[in-house]
Amino acid sequence: MVLSIYPSKIVLPQIYPTSPLLFDFLCHRFEKIPDHIWRQRFIDGKILDGNQQPLSIDALYVPQSTVYYFREVVDEIIIPFYEEIIYQDEELLVACKPHFLPVTPGGRFVKECLVYRLRAATGNDHVAPLHRLDRHTAGLVMFSMNPKTRSHYSALFSRGTITKKYLAMGYYSKQLDQRTWEVNNRIEQGQPWFLRHVVNGAPNAHSTIHLHQQQGDRASFVLQPHTGKTHQLRIHMSNLGFPIVNDRYYPTLQPEQADDYKQPLQLIAKQLQFKDPVTGKSHQFQSQRELL
Repeated sequence: MVLSIYPSKIVLPQIYPTSPLLFDFLCHRFEKIPDHIWRQRFIDGKILDGNQQPLSIDALYVPQSTVYYFREVVDEIIIPFYEEIIYQDEELLVACKPHFLPVTPGGRFVKECLVYRLRAATGNDHVAPLHRLDRHTAGLVMFSMNPKTRSHYSALFSRGTITKKYLAMGYYSKQLDQRTWEVNNRIEQGQPWFLRHVVNGAPNAHSTIHLHQQQGDRASFVLQPHTGKTHQLRIHMSNLGFPIVNDRYYPTLQPEQADDYKQPLQLIAKQLQFKDPVTGKSHQFQSQRELL
């Protein structure tokens, strides 16, 4: 059994489930975890409130409250690829993540995630991600090293004052004169819960997609997300008719299988550019990873 040494956090949605109990919500939300496991976690004091105090199994569901819990898996897979620290100072760390490694604990991964590796490498338990990359995406991820200045760096993403560029290889069988697309639509949670889809409504996802070079039935693209919705670039590429090579989610969800390390998702977070809100320095970081 692998048990996380750090608690994971969930903010309870603004819903009113049929049962008033937090236990029932957790069993329903994490349906792959048997009910008896959640019951034992409550008994063992592994479910905590917003003040990180143990909750009893008869605790009520309170919308918008914070709950902490300790992840555990029976047999954790070791990801055989390694991150690289690109930059580090007292406030900020930038790392280049390999394909297949999650940024934070999730699902069958507890200790095999980028944030835990970086906490171990730096000896700093305050290391926290400022944004996320999908587990299957490689490239640059920024981390806060200091809780006191974290909000300043988080604001770079919430206010859109950081420039992000990605490289992607997509299927491209068309011959089009157009080489640049502005995609601006609304992305919401789909079914299953980990998928996203485009819906009608006020746009919340904006990307600029530029065709770089065609190579047979594929082409390389430079992508610039102006917002940061989950799976945004993967959905925008797929909806344009250029699904990213080795994407097992879009346009069609593929059956679950073990990771094929020889076929990583062809999407790389290549560049981050911004003005440091604490020091005033201009930063530009570049990943050395390339598409296959």
